[in-house]
Amino acid sequence: MSHPHPELGPPPPLAEGGLRITPLGGLGEIGRNMTVFEYGGRLLIVDCGVLFPEEEQPGVDLILPDFSSIRDRLDDVVGVVLTHGHEDHIGAVPFLLREKEDIPLIGSKLTLALVEAKLQEHRIRPYALEVKEGDRERIGPFDCEFVAVNHSIPDALAVAIRTPAGNVVVTGDFKMDQLPLDGRLTDLPTFARLGEEGIDLLLADSTNAEVPGFVPPERDISQVLRQTFAKAEKRIIVASFASHVHRIQQVLDAAHERGRKVAFVGRSMVRNMGIARDLGYLKVPGGLIVDVKVLDDLPDEKVVLVCTGSQGEPMAALSRMANRDHQIRIVEGDTVVLASSLIPGNENAVYRVINGLTRWGANVVHKGNAKVHVSGHASAGELLYFYNICKPRNLMPIHGEWRHLRANADLGMLTGIPRDRTVIAEDGVAVDLVDGKAKIAGKVQAGYVYVDGLSVGDITETSLKDRRILGEEGIVSVFVVVDSTTGKLVGGPNIHARGSGIEDEAFAAVIPKIEEGLSRSASDGVMETRQIQQIIRRSVGKWVSDTYRRRPMILPVVVEV
Repeated sequence: MSHPHPELGPPPPLAEGGLRITPLGGLGEIGRNMTVFEYGGRLLIVDCGVLFPEEEQPGVDLILPDFSSIRDRLDDVVGVVLTHGHEDHIGAVPFLLREKEDIPLIGSKLTLALVEAKLQEHRIRPYALEVKEGDRERIGPFDCEFVAVNHSIPDALAVAIRTPAGNVVVTGDFKMDQLPLDGRLTDLPTFARLGEEGIDLLLADSTNAEVPGFVPPERDISQVLRQTFAKAEKRIIVASFASHVHRIQQVLDAAHERGRKVAFVGRSMVRNMGIARDLGYLKVPGGLIVDVKVLDDLPDEKVVLVCTGSQGEPMAALSRMANRDHQIRIVEGDTVVLASSLIPGNENAVYRVINGLTRWGANVVHKGNAKVHVSGHASAGELLYFYNICKPRNLMPIHGEWRHLRANADLGMLTGIPRDRTVIAEDGVAVDLVDGKAKIAGKVQAGYVYVDGLSVGDITETSLKDRRILGEEGIVSVFVVVDSTTGKLVGGPNIHARGSGIEDEAFAAVIPKIEEGLSRSASDGVMETRQIQQIIRRSVGKWVSDTYRRRPMILPVVVEV
């Protein structure tokens, strides 16, 4: 089993006739999916998604893949294949097309519609090629065949990429629901045919590789939703991903049966469901959908709201309702349904929202107390079945944290894929397929690129460390005036603290230490501002640490006269 090493250097030039696969995101994490395929000097990108920030990344809106390894080769990019319309697969497309607007996008009808709606906000009009399952397109030197897969969003596709170096299959996100709501099954006969033709490398979804058995059908949720709707006495508020068309369809059906009206809340929810309805993926009975503005005219027992915020996102509608910061006020007897999974890392934020809603009297139904969610990713039983159908010669687990990648690799080896042909890589690790064997070739830069407001890539790990210190320990500013000729203290120190839990008056005890340090430095001829700042920082930092066991940010301000 191959695995990455921290000391890996840049990959050598690709061997003639070889195929290089470089994931720039999605490995070791849930999100930011992006993989670059290189053959004959041309590049094909599969997916270009975002990762959502965690608590230790304060102020960050989105995290993008690092485009630096391909930035000077954008003219070589022949297209971006998008497997489906979830944000972790399409969210970074606008940022890539900002760098080169005419890169072709290839995807299914719904996927492209969702991407194009996002691109309108960036004033980008892409060149798009719509494909469907069964289509086969030549994209530069890459012969791509598109295969239907079932997922938690309609119109998802896997892609088989044929090159003279070998045949590669990328599953995208998939499961094998045998009773899908839209009747669109994962196309196992086509995967079997590809297996008979010969799959030299399979890149397979790892998200649920640790989960035994098979994922229950999506339609199992319908009965739970009907029961929940039947019991609800007042308003029903359902939080879901803004792209989970199948889940929203079941909510609409349950609401229609109970004679309730439905309003969508949240910009992304309104936009995506409008697209899904217009394209025929969402079946909406006449008169069911109403504008949120008319809800006050309806009795509570006739109302269903569908909103975003199932992951506890601070600015999403549900979080704001829980914080009493939304026009919709939760009241005693409301029913709130969180119809989604918990993305790893979001648990605390979600439970904060649940507690907030419960505080205001809501009955909160979630995955922990009712079957209101089934996964969109294949579990271990399905993956074993899939590998036995595909019979890949090499396996590279994708889309998952380290534990998921490792579990997926183990499943592959159970079905007979040799250990030395199972590659566990990480973001930035280049894998070369040469002479039928996949092996690690080197590593390119693939760090996090942070989006903060209109700023892209300006926030560094150092900036985030400073933000964490400010948030956790506060700041102490020290203002002094020194003689520019002698370096002696002529004014201050004036000390002010914010967020440190230390009263300004307490710093009187450290002033003699600062004065002593500056006097000694003046005697030694130290007059540079940076050195004086360092003396102040050390004096105050040691005193605060010794006295309070805290480490606030110390900000010395030195004025020379």
